[in-house]
Amino acid sequence: MHDDPRIRAALERLLAGSVQCETPAHLAAKLVRSRETGRPLTIKAGFDPTAPDLHLGHTVVLNKMRTFQEMGHRVVFVVGDFTALIGDPTGRNEARKPLSPERIAEHARTYTEQVFKVLDPERTVVRFNSEWLHPLGAEGLIRLAAKYTVSRMLERDDFKKRFAAEAPISVHEFLYPLLQAYDSVALEADVELGGSDQLFNLLVGRAIQRDYGQEPQVVLTMPLLEGTDAKRVDGVLTGAKMSKSLGNYVGVNEPPNEQFLKLMAISDDLMWRYYQLLSRRMPDELARLQADCKAHAMNPRDAKEALAFELVARFHGEDQAVAAREAANRWLRERTVAALDEVSVTAPPEGIPLPNAIRDLGWAEGTGEVRRRMAEGAVRVDGERVTDPKHVLLPGQAYEIHFGRKKAGRVTVVAG
Repeated sequence: MHDDPRIRAALERLLAGSVQCETPAHLAAKLVRSRETGRPLTIKAGFDPTAPDLHLGHTVVLNKMRTFQEMGHRVVFVVGDFTALIGDPTGRNEARKPLSPERIAEHARTYTEQVFKVLDPERTVVRFNSEWLHPLGAEGLIRLAAKYTVSRMLERDDFKKRFAAEAPISVHEFLYPLLQAYDSVALEADVELGGSDQLFNLLVGRAIQRDYGQEPQVVLTMPLLEGTDAKRVDGVLTGAKMSKSLGNYVGVNEPPNEQFLKLMAISDDLMWRYYQLLSRRMPDELARLQADCKAHAMNPRDAKEALAFELVARFHGEDQAVAAREAANRWLRERTVAALDEVSVTAPPEGIPLPNAIRDLGWAEGTGEVRRRMAEGAVRVDGERVTDPKHVLLPGQAYEIHFGRKKAGRVTVVAG
């Protein structure tokens, strides 16, 4: 870590929550030079408009861009209208189907509207990579392609797997990392941000900048956000990354009520992951919140509601968040089956684990059965699916609990 406490503090803030930095020492040197010269760093991140809407997964990188902005640096949001004609092959086992220029243009328009829900418009430059990639022309493209070898391309994991499986790899797919790298050359980027799955492409940018006589950019990758259906399996949070095609997303432009309800429906385990990657709460504040829930001083449902409120307020304003919270709570209260039984269960002062409570209600023969049904997603508390067998019901509170399709009740927890 750097000797200057100001640079050390800046590094800690910028690297917080990241997956990989190539390299911290390089970033520190750029920060020192920026401070000495008064020239802000150019921070770049690119987004191909392959779908009409941004979702919370995109905002993980955008939030880090916002951090650079708050530290006085210049952020360039690159709309990949040219590279979208190829389609990023990252993580694919087949080539992407190309989009029409008209569809790309429409998606690009919505991206530029949505990005300012996270980024500061006063400190953001929006550029379209067709600005420099169209003029590159055939000769320029050939010269660019000459700067990288096929063997280096085949070091990339998805290309390597497809080659080993004798799956087709089109030549134009090899061009994608080179064109993304040329974006960095055109912008003279100091830092490029991306998801952890983008590491290869971002490192190509470093190599190509060096070939063009530029100082290589720092590469900073961020975690991929799990979709809303992720859950804990064998002690590990497991699930596909957030994707509109998988339906496990929360869109930045979705109506406030829909955003709120989707966030209230995620598991408790996933809630903390979303807090870590999406919330603007300081780490010490988040640690206190987790400690309160662990000590049963706070119901995890209340923590989830606070997260939903924070995110909806960010994208739609606080008034809309207040209205969405009221609508969500009203919907959750009314989402009941007919003639729910009023029942009670006794619990010690620290509360009772949900499997024990369901067993004591006589709905299951033992906690093993309950845990199995919870893993299957068959248990809901106050309208939310609960999969964590350590979930605790607190004395003095009432819950609407559904166990499978046929057993449900309004359960009051009585201190024993």
